[in-house]
Amino acid sequence: MNFPATLFSPVWHWVAGILSVVVLFRIVIRAPWRRLATNTQRNLLFGLAVSLALLWSMKAGVRPGLNLHLMGSMAATLALGPHFAVVSMGIALTALAANGGIEWSAWPINFLLMVIVPVGIARVLQRIIEATLPSHFFIFIFVLSFMGSALVVVLQGLVACAAMVASGAYPFEFLLSEYLPYFILLGFSEAWISGAVITLLVVYRPEWVWAFDDKRYLVGK
Repeated sequence: MNFPATLFSPVWHWVAGILSVVVLFRIVIRAPWRRLATNTQRNLLFGLAVSLALLWSMKAGVRPGLNLHLMGSMAATLALGPHFAVVSMGIALTALAANGGIEWSAWPINFLLMVIVPVGIARVLQRIIEATLPSHFFIFIFVLSFMGSALVVVLQGLVACAAMVASGAYPFEFLLSEYLPYFILLGFSEAWISGAVITLLVVYRPEWVWAFDDKRYLVGK
């Protein structure tokens, strides 16, 4: 990911900027800011932001905009909740821009495609899994954390490719053969790393994982 500004026309940047402002405004209004009153939650939010900034700095790619790196979207969403996941990932993206990883003019389009979209997908998957599958510890770990992380990466890749095709940056045939297949491989890595992080947190610090509820996943199982 880490899309350069030249891949998209000014209209795309304006639309991404407007959508980013709308999302941030909704977060300011609706986010449970009282949770950040404790040092633990603040440290978790900023710690994830620093970790993601470092993770996103390590990337491989073939052409401009066709970079691949781990996302951490599902892990951030499960640990912090969707509102603070967007905040933490937004801080990471800002740090990346400050370090020269992306142009400031490309911040809105990257915020849209690298933060808002994957967090939204992660939240939808979480709701679907919680509504359709039994409330069991292993469902949370293996289906939601591991498989969910991989699926978020693949779906986010599809959305990113669709955006690049719509903007005229690359033809669909090229992305289908030279870019999209790598998201499947990336999904395996994402599943192992994000799933392992959430598993460790659930085992040793379950109170740090927003989406995990002892009564839901452990009591009576």
